[in-house]
Parts: sequence; C-alpha cells; structure tokens
Amino acid sequence: MIFDIVIVGEVANFVAYAFAPAVLVTPLGALSIIVSAVLAHSILHEKLPQLGILGCVMCIAGSIIIVIHAPQESPITSVQEIWSLATQPAFLLYVASVIVLVFILIFHFAPRCGNTNALVFIGICSLMGSLSVMSVKALGTSLKLTFEGKNQLLYPDTWFFMLVVAICVIMQMNYLNKALDTFNTAVVSPIYYVMFTSLTILASVIMFKDWDGQTAASIISEICGFVVVLSGTILLHTTKDFERSPSFRGGYSSLTPGLSPITPTLSTRLCSGNGELLKHDQDVPSEDFCRQEMY
Repeated sequence: MIFDIVIVGEVANFVAYAFAPAVLVTPLGALSIIVSAVLAHSILHEKLPQLGILGCVMCIAGSIIIVIHAPQESPITSVQEIWSLATQPAFLLYVASVIVLVFILIFHFAPRCGNTNALVFIGICSLMGSLSVMSVKALGTSLKLTFEGKNQLLYPDTWFFMLVVAICVIMQMNYLNKALDTFNTAVVSPIYYVMFTSLTILASVIMFKDWDGQTAASIISEICGFVVVLSGTILLHTTKDFERSPSFRGGYSSLTPGLSPITPTLSTRLCSGNGELLKHDQDVPSEDFCRQEMY
C-alpha cells in the first residue's frame, strides 16, 4: 500500500515537470515535508513543537511567494526543440562541469572523506539530480505531446532523454542512500534539499531560460521565496533532531540506573547508528566515561 502511494506521488511529480517550469516545481517539493509532519502528528501522534509549526508556516509562505512570481513557460511543440535547448553552448558547458565535478567527487574525494564529510555523497546525487530533472522534463514534455497526437517516440532524442533519466536516477539514488546510511537524516535532508534545488534551478534557468522576460523584482521575489522555504525546511529538520535527543537521554539514564544521570546542563550529541559520534560539551571524567563504555 505504501509502495503504491509512493509510485503515485512520483508519477504526479513527473507529470508536474511536463506542465510547469522546474523553477516552480522543484522548490514546492518542500510541501511534502509539511504533509509528512502533519500526518505524523495526526496519525502517529508524534509531537509537533512550536518551532516545527513555524517551519511549516514558513514553507507554506515561501511556496506562495514562489507560485505568485513563477515565470510563464514558453510552449514547446516538439522534442527537437528541447534538443536544441539541451545542445546550446551554455547548457553543454554546465553538463560538462557537472560530469567533471562528479568524477572528481567519486574517484578522488569519496574514497578519502566520503564517510566523514556529508557534502561528498550529497554533492554527487545533487549534481546528477539536476541533470535528471532536466531529462525528466524533456521526457515528460515528449510524452505529453505524444498523448496529444504528436508522436515524439519516432525521434531518437526522446529515447536519449529516457536513457539519461535512467542513468542519472540510478546514480542519484545510489549516493543518496549512501549519504543516509552514513549520516543523520536531519543533516542530510536539509543539505540535499538546498543543493539539489539550487542546482536544478540553475540548470533550468540555463537550459529553458526561465528568467528571460521576467523583471528583476520577480526574480528577487522568487529567490526570497526559496530562501523562506529553505529556512522552514531546515527548521523542521532541526526541530525533529532536537526532539529526539531528550527522549534518548531519558531512556539512556533509565536503562543504566547504576550510573549518575546526565544533567540538563550537559549538552549531548546522540549516536543513533547512522554515523554520528557521541560528544559532550563538558568534560566527562575518564573513570565515569570508562564505566559508561563498559555498560
């Protein structure tokens, strides 16, 4: 059932790129975080703190600003028109830069600091994600034109975009899973949202020229709306991480009655099995630390 819902959501996201510019669709992905928070609060009875509510309000407000000032998409009549946009020098330079950066991250930085620096894995999936969105938009537009009676499956350009989508999505999911397996979700999600959305907007502006014809005020308003959504997203994830910490500390103290409980003044960073280390802002005596390690 859950898997079916996920498929429906991804199909809807795919269709959205065929009917709206990526500058509009991609930032609105933050609304899924709000839906998740509300459903967790109402169905799973998870507590949504005041800062979490503020984060939801910020995401909604930023999304409204983006929608109001979103650019009008130029009509596309064939996949060959998209191909001409994809092969313009500016976008080819962007694609070449992405490929070079991905190779450097995979073969140089990933073996050395991939497990200690979250930006390595997230950078790879964000860079590939920007190309996958452009290809998804091209493929979605081609299928839309095909359903309208203008068969675009006859052109090899359509199948090329489909191949690029498959390659980029596989790499994107692979390195995103590595990032989630290695680092805390509360750290990965905001960073990934920032990098993926920023690079996707940049790629869309270069390829589809979304900001051509817009006034400076509209562009600045869109950027401000994105910053508001970004701030709300970070606030939501930070609040989620903060709410987990006290319950874990309480559970830890109750499970080890022989040890003195951790005082409220001792700031603790938890280790939840996803790569984060346990560290204290105050010095812990070596004997007590050894006793904790033994337990």
